[in-house]
Amino acid sequence: MDLDVTHPALSDLRTRARRRMPHFAFEYLDSGTGREMGLRQNRQAFDKVKFRPAILQGEIAPDLQCTTLGHSHSAPFGIAPVGLAGVLWPDAERHMAEAACRLRIPYGQSTVAAASPEDTGPIIGDLGWFQHYPVNDPEIRRDMLARIKASGWRVLTVTVDVPGESRRERQRRAHVSMPPVMTPRIVASIMASPVWALGMARKGKPEMVFPGSYTKGEKGADSFTHAGRLIRAFPDWSYIEAIRAEWDGPLVVKGVQDPDDAARLIDMGVDAIWVSNHSGRQFEGGPAALDALPPVVERVAGRVPVYYCSGVENGLDILRAIALGADFVFLGKAWYFALAALGPRGIDHLHHILTADMVANMTQIGARSLADLKGRLVTG
Repeated sequence: MDLDVTHPALSDLRTRARRRMPHFAFEYLDSGTGREMGLRQNRQAFDKVKFRPAILQGEIAPDLQCTTLGHSHSAPFGIAPVGLAGVLWPDAERHMAEAACRLRIPYGQSTVAAASPEDTGPIIGDLGWFQHYPVNDPEIRRDMLARIKASGWRVLTVTVDVPGESRRERQRRAHVSMPPVMTPRIVASIMASPVWALGMARKGKPEMVFPGSYTKGEKGADSFTHAGRLIRAFPDWSYIEAIRAEWDGPLVVKGVQDPDDAARLIDMGVDAIWVSNHSGRQFEGGPAALDALPPVVERVAGRVPVYYCSGVENGLDILRAIALGADFVFLGKAWYFALAALGPRGIDHLHHILTADMVANMTQIGARSLADLKGRLVTG
């Protein structure tokens, strides 16, 4: 089967994933919050960014290489952390870590994964970016950081754009709960997804392994409840100061949209700023994440790298974010659509889709390197 014929775009992978995932798992991955205006605004912002086509440029072989935080990559994109990934597809965290190692791209694992840092750290090696949700106990935080470091994770990403729970009404309508409550509706959804169900039977019911290891032996729903309380901290600026003092590796703060916040974080010693609106899953009353990117880039003024995620659907979107100043771009849900659609080979295929799309579009606009993109933007 030629995947470039049957699944040439992310939309094809999403369609197939929807057929293979239980309804509640798909809805958890695909949804936003409220009326999902955040999802639509992210898409609309990308579609407004235009490049000027070029003619008579001779042969062009675009160079996608880039370097960030001391590591070179063959393309400027990676795997963003996604919470409860092991619910989306059996053993998802291991599959992602192995694929990232093959492809030599960064892999972000969530605090609320169904795998611990010890499970996947040895697999991912120096490409590991562990995502940290603030916790409400300093002793537990320090122990978590020590375990993350000891497991080989190189970069720590602190997510700061979840000050509280969002409504996520679409998830509520789908009866999303963690772990799933075995109602007739949920059971029917699982039975309609035999590959997912068989994988879960082999792997075992997913748990929030890392925070769950601090919940004094509770299991099942109690484990999820206690783990959720553990990470439901309400951090202020002193939390970043404490993390900076306790983590001696590269430190990234994710969820920044205000230029003033970016400047303050840099003054506190953060090594990179990650612009994101949590892909429209937390708040729909703010700007599109892409619209927030240029002001942050301008304020950062090259002092540290600026990363971007939220709403990226193809290689052209990656080029748009880079043209607007991002040094590196991350995708989250896309990789899990790919895994659910085709298994582990789907991850490699998505990487191919993205790089091929980048090359095709850079050729159209006469960009031989990523540095040429800004100059090909249509302005005014």
